[in-house]
Amino acid sequence: MPKADTNPMCRIDFMNAAPRCTATSKRTGERCKGPAVRGRTVCRFHGAGGGAPEGEENGAFRHGGRTKEAQAIRKLAMLMRRLANSD
Repeated sequence: MPKADTNPMCRIDFMNAAPRCTATSKRTGERCKGPAVRGRTVCRFHGAGGGAPEGEENGAFRHGGRTKEAQAIRKLAMLMRRLANSD
């Protein structure tokens, strides 16, 4: 019985048939050519499935220290300190 040309345990054919990454190089303008992550258009190196969490989980939520009201309170406190020190 002749030996089969393809090994069913070897998945290289499946990897080669995977869609390719659409990211391009700034320097050469060529495509990445890496296999894209399933369901995405780019590979794992170019941002597929990454990024920071959204909302309060990220830690970049607003604390209210730069609102107009907070700035007005700080300005009033600074003016009151100047008046108190001028006497």
